Formats: sequence, structure tokens, C-alpha cells
Amino acid sequence: MHIGHIPLTNRLFVAPMAGVTDRPFRRLCKALGAGYAVSEMVTSRRDLWNSLKTSRRANHDGEPGPIAVQIAGTEAAMMAEAAVYNIERGAQIIDINMGCPAKKVCNKWAGSALMQDEALAVAIARAVVEACAPRGVPVTLKMRTGWCAGHRNAVALARQFEAVGVAMLTVHGRTREQGYSGAAEYDTVAAVKAAVRVPVVANGDVDSPEKARQVLAATGADALMVGRAAQGRPWIFREIGHFLATGEHLAPPLVAELERLLLAHLDEHYSLYGAETGVRSARKHIAWYLRSLPGGEAFRQRMNTLDDCRAQQAAVAEYLRVLGGSMDRLPAPGPQAQHTTKTTEGSWA
Repeated sequence: MHIGHIPLTNRLFVAPMAGVTDRPFRRLCKALGAGYAVSEMVTSRRDLWNSLKTSRRANHDGEPGPIAVQIAGTEAAMMAEAAVYNIERGAQIIDINMGCPAKKVCNKWAGSALMQDEALAVAIARAVVEACAPRGVPVTLKMRTGWCAGHRNAVALARQFEAVGVAMLTVHGRTREQGYSGAAEYDTVAAVKAAVRVPVVANGDVDSPEKARQVLAATGADALMVGRAAQGRPWIFREIGHFLATGEHLAPPLVAELERLLLAHLDEHYSLYGAETGVRSARKHIAWYLRSLPGGEAFRQRMNTLDDCRAQQAAVAEYLRVLGGSMDRLPAPGPQAQHTTKTTEGSWA
């Protein structure tokens, strides 16, 4: 599979999730079987480009390519300028955010709110494509099925986005009105796939190898994008890939492998965020990794009282060493729990 002229190693993608899919998490998912990962949402506002938050989101040091950056905004010229800014800093693919359902984003008429104004949405896509094309950078776009049940316009928009040069479309199988409630529907994703020639990616509730196979069959999509199900389970990409290739399930990871992966994840997390911010922002990742393990909730509550990153990491290591003495592998995954940590999308996916 290709995005424009850029080849991908497989068709399993990491969804952009603000506060989650930072460089350490993207690198980990790619190492564990994801073929592609999109950055956290980067604003098109020039006055915020030099902020610490944006600089971290735009940090791709040591990340294997292709480097994809998602941009968000409401004005075509600003979005084009943001695309060029990120290309100059290493972006090889630019993704336009028209899928975020968060109120603080939609209230500014960004994210999925743009689906209510088709003319503006298409103007933004056209401007970004025109800015990227001379630089050889393909443009992709992520959207929802529509604003609400009575206004599912993803198919109409998809045709227009393709016409202005968007190279790939990702569709989350919910409306903005749904947020993340209820179940994703895939009929609209299938209709988008049937309506355009560019690759189409299905997103929403892909939380197991079986569900991945089901969604591919239901939609005919070219690829799958996994979001919430990868939180604390980044190896889901290799599990899905193995199942799609063989029809068989991989054994759950060894506890020793989880210890190695999580401690390495924390090292890179602290390196990116610094000790003070890193110890706090790592808590959600640790909680996701350990949520289904024996004593995981009690450990989480104790871990949340630690304000030193080295103490935090040492506590995690000790918990996993003790756990490894009583069990060899992690338990097989059950139904995915709904995560309640607040992020914006690229928020939840």
C-alpha cells in the first residue's frame, strides 16, 4: 500500500490521539507491528508554533518514517502555511483533521465541525494540497461519517476531497454528535470506499484481531486505524497482523517483555517531557498497561502518589518483577474497557 508515492510496510495504522500518540508511543507502536502512525494534532495558529506543547508534538527525532503530521484549523491560508511549516521540520505526509469531536475544537469550527460547511472544508483541503504538491508531500484527511445522524455527508465530501487531490481518506464510523458513544457503523465507510479511488482507511472500535477482520470485510477498506485499543496494548498491531495473515492468535506477551517495553517507554517519555511533567503524564500510560493485571488498580493508586520519575519507574519495575514470579504471560485480552482519560483527537479514535 502507498500514500501517494510513499510505500507503507503494512495496512495497520495508529490513530492520532492528542495526549497519547506522542513520539515515544508512535515509535513503540511501529516497533510492534504498526505500519504507519500520525502525530498528535498540531495547530495551524502561527502564534502557538513555538510553544512547548506544539514543539513536543512536532518532535520526530529518531522516529522511523514516514513522518506524518496532523494539522487542525479553520482557515485555508493558515492551514496551508501550517503544512509548509511542518514539512520544513520533517513531515513527509500532512494529515488534515476533520474528525475531532471535542467541544473545545468544534466550538472554534475546527475538527469535525468543518463537515457542516462543505465549501470551507473543501477549500481547506485544496489549499493544503496546493501547498504540499510542489514539495512532493501527499495530503491525507481524517473525518467522521457526518455531523449528526441526519447529516451524514462523508460520501459527498470524500468525492470532493479526492477531486482536489487528497491522497487518502480515513473515516471514523461515528458522527460528531455521537462522540464515542454507541457502536461505530461501517456502512458509511463502505460507501466512501465505493465512491472514491484513493485508499480509504476504516477507524472506530477496532479492538481485536477478529474485529479487524470483520471491519475489513464489511467495508472493503484498504487499511485499518486503531486508536483506544492500542492504549496499554501497543502489541495489538502485531496481534492483528498475525491473525490476518494466518488466522491464528499469537500468545499474549510475556510479563518479562512487558517489563522491557514499559520501562523503555518510560525512559523515552521522561526524555521528551522532562522529569516534572513526565512523571505526571506517564501515569495514564502505566494505568493502561496494568489495568487488567492482578493488583493493577491498587498499584495504580499507589503509583499516582509518586512525584519522582525514577521512583515511579522503580515501582513499575518492582511490580512487574513480582508479577513475573507468579505468572509467565499476560492474561488473554477480554472485552476492551472504555478509557476515561480525557484527550482530544486526533482525540479518541
